[in-house]
Amino acid sequence: MAEVTAGITGAKLVTLEDVKRDAEVTAYIDKANEYTGAIGYTEHGSRHANLTASIAYNTLKRLGNQEREAQLASVAAYIHDIGNLVSRVNHEHTGANLANVILQRLGMDAVERAVVMGAIGNHEESHGEPVSPVGAAVILADKSDVHRSRVRNPDPTTFDIHDRVNYAVEHSFLRVDEKSRTITLELGIDTKLSQVMEYFEIFLTRMVMCRRAAKFLGCEFKLQINGAKLL
Repeated sequence: MAEVTAGITGAKLVTLEDVKRDAEVTAYIDKANEYTGAIGYTEHGSRHANLTASIAYNTLKRLGNQEREAQLASVAAYIHDIGNLVSRVNHEHTGANLANVILQRLGMDAVERAVVMGAIGNHEESHGEPVSPVGAAVILADKSDVHRSRVRNPDPTTFDIHDRVNYAVEHSFLRVDEKSRTITLELGIDTKLSQVMEYFEIFLTRMVMCRRAAKFLGCEFKLQINGAKLL
């Protein structure tokens, strides 16, 4: 591992693998997932963390951003939901503070920690904004993870609208086209389980946030459901 970043002398280039190996991070992700499950939310554990980290990294790499920026996006995405272990309310702000302590202990310099904190603190659609390329990538990665594998309720007869819509999504892929500068969320929805309108009913604010994030990256955001272009 390289030992010095462009920031403070002696700081380390903390990588996603360093973060994944950290026992505190693992404990926080596991407990955040347990607690969100207890209040009826979809999966927010290692599956979501790993997938969003991969999507965030690939988004910036495909758009030609620097490698280190893409690495920071993967780190921020991996730990963006750890604040849920304290409370779902304001979990993005709690998570940003927890991330700062963890990353400082791991040796990341202050400038890079600030980038990660800003990304985590701005990922929630109620009041978050894309404040950096890293933050924009985290938003796109997080909001594009809609899929039946996130549903934890074992009884379909008791699904609420969030369970029903997520369970109806059989395919989800965020396609980044660096040539046309478009970012397209491609979904395959079983309309026997949930109508497309229900998707918009609960996820419209997420799509608006994705549009802002894509624009920040100099791209146009598009939504395609069952082969039809809707945005």
